[in-house]
Amino acid sequence: MRDQKTLTLPALRAGPLPLPRCGRGDNPLGRSRGSKMDLSGKIVLVTGAQQGIGRAIALRCGAASADVAVNWLDDENAANEVAEEIRAGQRRAVTVRADMGRLADVEAMVAAVEKGLGPIDVLVNNAGVFPRVPFLELGESDWDYVLDINLKGTCFCAQAVAKRMVAAGRAGAIINLTSGAAYRGSPRGAHYCASKGGVVSLTRQMALELAPHRIRVNAIAPGLTDTAQPRYGSSEDEIAAMAQTIPLGRIAQPEDIARIAVFLASDEAGFTTGQILHVNGGGYLG
Repeated sequence: MRDQKTLTLPALRAGPLPLPRCGRGDNPLGRSRGSKMDLSGKIVLVTGAQQGIGRAIALRCGAASADVAVNWLDDENAANEVAEEIRAGQRRAVTVRADMGRLADVEAMVAAVEKGLGPIDVLVNNAGVFPRVPFLELGESDWDYVLDINLKGTCFCAQAVAKRMVAAGRAGAIINLTSGAAYRGSPRGAHYCASKGGVVSLTRQMALELAPHRIRVNAIAPGLTDTAQPRYGSSEDEIAAMAQTIPLGRIAQPEDIARIAVFLASDEAGFTTGQILHVNGGGYLG
């Protein structure tokens, strides 16, 4: 029988492990302790920024010292108001019309932003539509309309921006807006849920392919949010009832999503890619 040696383990220390030695001024847990989200020097393109979540993201990026391109489709006055508010904070802003379902529009938009502001550092793919249609009544035109904007537009807008980043050797960030509906479903929303589920998979694949180029890709999945969209298919009483099912006791405000977008756009999220961040007050625990 072989002799068995007894190993003596070092005594466990109470309290936290000692931190590694660092150079003066370095923080081993990251340089951001106590810092504020800052997008200084970054140019951000937000699609669908004339209202709702997109508007809140554009304004929050401007407040974080970014220069912002405000994409719009059907309300130029609203887009101009967003841009003026950003300029009032001493940041540059431009507005650019584009239909995200038309690839020629997408290419022209990206080129116009680069001409007006400079190379894009951050893309927020926010534009989306949700015309509610029961599954048994869903037609090909309903399907194509939603998938063209929500999924195809997201894909090819990201591609147009990423190609320019790669060609210039620049790092960047792409933030896609998906939805809690991609995980839970939504009444009369087969086409919408399919499109947003596609955005989830697209985000993860883009993150893998673009990581070698130092381009981070993440997505935000909002829950029920206080915008015009949920009111197209639900009464105020129905929305209030849904709010009571959310652990934090309310539906999201656009600013809740905007704060997460600024984090993902910032250098604070420099080691975060391929992730889906749920912002829903605990309504979905993914």
